[in-house]
Amino acid sequence: MTGSGRVPPASERSIGLEFYVTTTPGAPASLKQSADEFRVTEISNYPWPEAAGPYVVLRIASRDWEQHELGAALARRLGLAPHAVAWSGTKDRRAVAERLLSYRGPLPEGDLGLPGVELLEAYRARDGLVLGHHYGNAFEIHVVPDGASPESAREHYDATAAELRRLGVVPNFFGPQRFGEVRPITHRVGRALVRGDPEGAVDAYLVERPEGTPDARGDSARAAYAEHRDAARALREFPPDYRFERALLERLARGQNATQALRGLSRELRLLFVHAFQAYVFNRWLSERWSAGGSLSVPLVGDRVLRIGRDGTVRAHEGIPVSEDNVAECRDLVARGGARVAGPLVGYETPVGEGPSGEILARLLEAEGVTPAGFRLPFAPEISSKGAWRAIALDVPPISVRPDALGVWFRFALPKGAYATVVLREFLKTGSTGPADRASSNSY
Repeated sequence: MTGSGRVPPASERSIGLEFYVTTTPGAPASLKQSADEFRVTEISNYPWPEAAGPYVVLRIASRDWEQHELGAALARRLGLAPHAVAWSGTKDRRAVAERLLSYRGPLPEGDLGLPGVELLEAYRARDGLVLGHHYGNAFEIHVVPDGASPESAREHYDATAAELRRLGVVPNFFGPQRFGEVRPITHRVGRALVRGDPEGAVDAYLVERPEGTPDARGDSARAAYAEHRDAARALREFPPDYRFERALLERLARGQNATQALRGLSRELRLLFVHAFQAYVFNRWLSERWSAGGSLSVPLVGDRVLRIGRDGTVRAHEGIPVSEDNVAECRDLVARGGARVAGPLVGYETPVGEGPSGEILARLLEAEGVTPAGFRLPFAPEISSKGAWRAIALDVPPISVRPDALGVWFRFALPKGAYATVVLREFLKTGSTGPADRASSNSY
């Protein structure tokens, strides 16, 4: 929290987003009332064209498609293996999204034949896409203020934009969609995996539903399975389009164990569970670091700093550990714009570290019942993670705020890995009012 007196909503606090960096009151608003009000265009790093290349690269625009479901549907349409389609960045489900995908196989003939999917471009290439093979995303987002006119809300939003420009940075949290837009449980599944509990992971995916996230068609099936634990019966109860749940249940119904059942999901989806748990720990670590008086722009002992390359990108795998011996030099490097303060995406190679940051991480891992070694996942080594480092703050991008008859349009661009919803929450502040636990005069 900050001097704004706003307490983030419980849904955000449950995934570690426990403070706002701005002190303005904000203006709560409804977000994503329709896909057309959340538009994201990938700033792509196009694979090199090659007429005889083994890969096909598609540029598509989609509406209301979850990334993994889109990849699987496209693979079926093209007669490919279930997990043959690759992409560089995951996009929101409820959105109009333009992005690249790739696969090994023939060029499509005509339209892709999928509802809400438009093929914009297709070409052969020397290489396919891998995760992270893009520069960032440009956003156009429409919000409808709750109980305020668009012009009145814009006054609050302009004040927040001015404060963000003065601060220069915004927390680099993982946004809510990282944990599941409809049912935010991906980090719970990941936690069970890292604890070495595949049975618990399967159970979390099939049964758990956080409070306040109604799933009318799935609720009764989840509740029933929690009681009878009969996978064959559950296959009759879960809706046909609940593909991932049904993939697990089909294997369980054939007598396979939880580890074998999980292999019915793509490696990308299973890896997402582990990454979501890493994101959850990062969010909580960043919130606790902030609550303890940490700055987003001043390294502490136990942090890392990531150098900034000549192209302006942060080098996530070249972190410099901050110790008592070099803390002054690291602070100077960050102050001169040569590096960013970073926190842990915990993996089996992550040192817990020393100083305040290390103490926070050690406490969090103990509370979660995990250790860095758990990320090796011996029962599923293909989704193990050695860990990485993530900048704890983003440079504030140029932000356009324009009202229309019903609401306000925001336009801005962010680097890959950053979340538009994290920027927007500083403007909306949808939580309740409450006492602030951080002074507004902090060094950011």
